[in-house]
Amino acid sequence: MEKRIKTLYIITIIAILSFLGMQLYWLYTRYDLSLYEYEVDMSQRITNAVNEYNEIRKLKKQKDRADDKDNISIPSFTLQQSYGDTVKTVRTARIYTYSYSAHQVLGLDPDVKLTDEQMNEAVGKIRDLQGMPSDSIVYDASGARDENEAWAAAQNAQTEQKHRFTAEGVDSVLKKEGIHAEIVMAKADSMVWNPKIFFHRSIIKPEVSVIIPYSQLEGRTVTVTCRFSVFDVLPSLSPTFLIVLLISCLLIVCLVLQFSTVLKLSRIDKMRNSFVTTMIHELKRPISTLKMCVSGMENEKMMEDKETKRELMMETRNALDNLSAYFSKLRDITFNNVDQIPLNIQSINLRGLFDMVAEAVTIPADKTVRIKNEIGDDVEVSVDRSHLYNILTNLVENAVKYSGVEVEITASAKVGGAVVEIRVKDNGNGISQGDISRIFQRFYRGKASAGEQPGMGLGLAYVKLLVEAHGGEIAVESAEGKGSCFIIKLPQ
Repeated sequence: MEKRIKTLYIITIIAILSFLGMQLYWLYTRYDLSLYEYEVDMSQRITNAVNEYNEIRKLKKQKDRADDKDNISIPSFTLQQSYGDTVKTVRTARIYTYSYSAHQVLGLDPDVKLTDEQMNEAVGKIRDLQGMPSDSIVYDASGARDENEAWAAAQNAQTEQKHRFTAEGVDSVLKKEGIHAEIVMAKADSMVWNPKIFFHRSIIKPEVSVIIPYSQLEGRTVTVTCRFSVFDVLPSLSPTFLIVLLISCLLIVCLVLQFSTVLKLSRIDKMRNSFVTTMIHELKRPISTLKMCVSGMENEKMMEDKETKRELMMETRNALDNLSAYFSKLRDITFNNVDQIPLNIQSINLRGLFDMVAEAVTIPADKTVRIKNEIGDDVEVSVDRSHLYNILTNLVENAVKYSGVEVEITASAKVGGAVVEIRVKDNGNGISQGDISRIFQRFYRGKASAGEQPGMGLGLAYVKLLVEAHGGEIAVESAEGKGSCFIIKLPQ
């Protein structure tokens, strides 16, 4: 049975750990997914903020173009294709700067503010003039996917000439959106046409980096790195986490309760078996007393002595009372739903109880036994009287059994705080160090006495069971050839 329970215990622990491991892995993957979704949203917000800043720059460029009376920049691109084994497309983007005044071309007063329509009209007329530009910049736009992308890149390059992209400018737009980020501007060796996103490299300190080209033809990019806390992501996981936590706790609690119930039932069964076995072992004492009393009653001469008769009758009543108490306790622990040894706690005088034990001990004819009661007259203890009587009787009988011809037993007690300490000391054979740790086990008998004295090795196991039933503890100090001292501590 114990082997099965141990196996069940191991399986239960493995099952709980496996379940927790699976839940933690699931939560980790769910957190990683939520982190990825958060970073995707953050990267989109960063991209939108940079685009917004670019639109602001374009609006400034248009305003400056309307206010410029002498120079107009016109972006354009040409498309060339060469044929061979494959068709190769070469796009070239140019930005021309003409030294013409839009007001002069349109014949308007220099102080008149031009509209977008008027500016477009002026650009068209300047092209029709086919004049020579005062300046031009040529870029290779072959990396563009189509003409629209090349045209947009040329406009971005024109915007960069008029209004430089600055870290301070984009940072102000990001902060307006509630984004605090690290901004690094760089010029790439090759053209970068599309934004690149780099997601978190650590789940403890996550960050997202977005590389955004703002002047593709010049290879100019801005890298925006946003670092954030895991607590920014956890709120989205709160409902899922709480549900998983509640279900996990419920399942684990149910599993632990089931296993604890099995352990409790096993412990109760073991305790009952131990108590019944040892109690049966103790029944021999009142039975032996009754046999002795019956033998005495058959002796007519002894019965003629009133004092002897009175003593025999008193011993008979005590033995019957003990038998009745034993059977009551056996009935309570066997048939009632109890998980511990039933106790009938009462206050008794310890010195008087030990005197009764000393008087009831059977002394072998070949031994001289002296029992000293050094317990104070005022020592009162709250215990189960019959159980403590049996405890002391077992200790005294063992002292007599495992001693030489001259036996000396001393009982003492002291009360300290809420504990009473009882000592039963003898000058017997003593116990070897190898046996001390095992003498309270059931059916164990020390090697030195196993073949010399009759017994089943239940006495001290029974004593330990009763002491622990009172919530106390028992220990022994002994050495071979120097006697033993049993120390009992009982709470009060």
